[in-house]
Amino acid sequence: MEVFDIIVLALIQGVTEFLPISSSGHLVLWPLLTGRADQGVTMDVAVHLGTLVAVMLFFRADMARLFAGTWDVLRGRFGTSDARLALLIAVATIPAVLAGAVLKLTGAMDGLRSVEIIGWATLIGGVLLWLADRFGRETRTGDGWTMRDAVLMGVAQACALVPGTSRSGACMTMARALGFERSEAARLALLMAVPTILAAGTLETAGVIADGNLQLGAELVLGATLSCAAALAALWLMMGMFAQNWTMTPFVIYRLILGAALLLLA
Repeated sequence: MEVFDIIVLALIQGVTEFLPISSSGHLVLWPLLTGRADQGVTMDVAVHLGTLVAVMLFFRADMARLFAGTWDVLRGRFGTSDARLALLIAVATIPAVLAGAVLKLTGAMDGLRSVEIIGWATLIGGVLLWLADRFGRETRTGDGWTMRDAVLMGVAQACALVPGTSRSGACMTMARALGFERSEAARLALLMAVPTILAAGTLETAGVIADGNLQLGAELVLGATLSCAAALAALWLMMGMFAQNWTMTPFVIYRLILGAALLLLA
């Protein structure tokens, strides 16, 4: 793969993975709209690994709690607040893992990678995000996250397997509809990304190894490093916006413009 393609794809992945505008949609669109070669599964895994490292660094305090909670659960200590967080994250991950496995094993995912589907998903997801953000209350924090909330956000995350929907966008939409503050909605959605990206990366890597296509080299390291740096910048920007009481409207406007352009193109 050419260095130019690696740089562009890594930046696209890093910037869009955690903003509610769909990273998968943008990654699919790059080869579709430019006619350049598809980046392939191996590079997808590398740039996703970079964003995984970024979110773990940005939310390192929450990650410490998550690791501690997982250790508590393994020792049978379910009553701690950290164990509760780990269990809720696990529950929220199950729907996406199951749906992703079904789509992968049946080959149905390939049928979703079209400009028209991405366009409609981008538009519809943007409208739902605006409605949830406009009419959702801002009365809840992450400390009030319940099993019901985790299940509903997990289902939303599973729906985001359709390219253009946005995993973070779907989770934030559901969290805002449930009454969580914007910054807390984003934090919960991004913490949910950790096991989901790990599961998806493991599944993709297993497929690559089975096909004998695993290649380690400087271009994969470059892709992972650039996507990590871009993701950290995007996280800093988005969380800063929410800290200053910005709404989701800028992301909604972007999605509506992009979705309309894609449908015209299709």
